[in-house]
Amino acid sequence: MQHKVKLTVIDKKLYPELQAQYCADPHSGACPCYNVGDTFIFERYGTADDFWHMGLNTLKQTDNGVDRIAGGAAFPHCSEAWDAISRYIYTGLQGGSIMRGWMNDERVMIACCSDGTRPVIFKIERMDYKAVYIDKVMDAECQNKLKDAFMQIAAVTDVVFRDGYAEIYLQSDVTDEALTNAAASCGEYSIVKID
Repeated sequence: MQHKVKLTVIDKKLYPELQAQYCADPHSGACPCYNVGDTFIFERYGTADDFWHMGLNTLKQTDNGVDRIAGGAAFPHCSEAWDAISRYIYTGLQGGSIMRGWMNDERVMIACCSDGTRPVIFKIERMDYKAVYIDKVMDAECQNKLKDAFMQIAAVTDVVFRDGYAEIYLQSDVTDEALTNAAASCGEYSIVKID
């Protein structure tokens, strides 16, 4: 099984009274690096290893322009945020329990950056998937047929087709045999390998 980590900005706080009392710029305002709703995907498969680049180019969704947003093409994540979230991202990319016993789902953690005057709050989620290589070039109709078959497996939450393989997202482990049988139920498809 493979793993990605989804990072979502779920809130931003601002404490102007603390900024007025302690900051060099008493009107610093809210964090300019992140927006509520920003979504980042960290991958570690094939040649991708987003962790070691501090999340550069992991930004997948934002409501603002990406030129000055952390995780975009020009800027890695803010060092204050990275110090707080990187261990959870690394754990998730390795398939480990991000926070067993504290969160109701060990694949999830809620964390915030260490800026006490304007903290950003993140939801960190481990996404489990299997990379399934199928021996036939597929058009959209074939992909839809296979996706429907894979989605019939109770633990499958999504299917995304990439160049040469499909990512089967799971809420719990699924045997390779179940995936192979699902592909075979569609007719002339067979699985070459599963990572």
